[in-house]
Amino acid sequence: MENRPRLLLVEDDRALSGLLADLLADEGYEVEVAGDGHLGLHRALTRDYQVMVVDRGLPALDGLELVARLRANGVTCPVLLLTARGAVQDRVAGLDAGAEDYLVKPFEVAELTARLRALRRRHPDGAGWLPLGRRRLDVGNRRVVDGAEEIPLSAREFAVLHALAGRPRKVFTRAELLSAAFDRADAPGTVDACVHHLRRKLGRDAVRTVHGLGYRLGAG
Repeated sequence: MENRPRLLLVEDDRALSGLLADLLADEGYEVEVAGDGHLGLHRALTRDYQVMVVDRGLPALDGLELVARLRANGVTCPVLLLTARGAVQDRVAGLDAGAEDYLVKPFEVAELTARLRALRRRHPDGAGWLPLGRRRLDVGNRRVVDGAEEIPLSAREFAVLHALAGRPRKVFTRAELLSAAFDRADAPGTVDACVHHLRRKLGRDAVRTVHGLGYRLGAG
């Protein structure tokens, strides 16, 4: 169970969401369901998923706005939008909002699962790039890209920066970063040393110190 990819399904039609949740679980996913846009946004901002399926016509918060807010908060988990609207401009709007794929209702479940497999092949870690101010974090290759410049990171440097970039507005305590990026046997000072190395590679503003609390992503 622990190796199953986590999928967030945001769908307000209970009958459809129940059916899809069962079918996707049979496909090997660990499925969580949110019945409206606000709950979907909260879960996507506070939990890690490998892929999301989001209905466009959600109550409380429209699917397009949900995806746009996720992207604005640095969440790059691939999203497949479901919609009853099949016009070209509707598909374009979904992709421009930040979704990776678009499927028009009614659809065949086999096509949905095939599209999800394709998304996971293209984004095996649930994310391809994370924004770092003017730079980007290349998740698959553990490097920072700044225009034509590529800055390689050690495994620990990447783990710390990945945690910070995944939640750019959050202030992480040393204990939280230690848990996210290091072995439990490591001392809290390991986090400070890693932040020091990141600043030497990326500049002092790359990681911001919040005195008395910990660290957060800087301006980059």
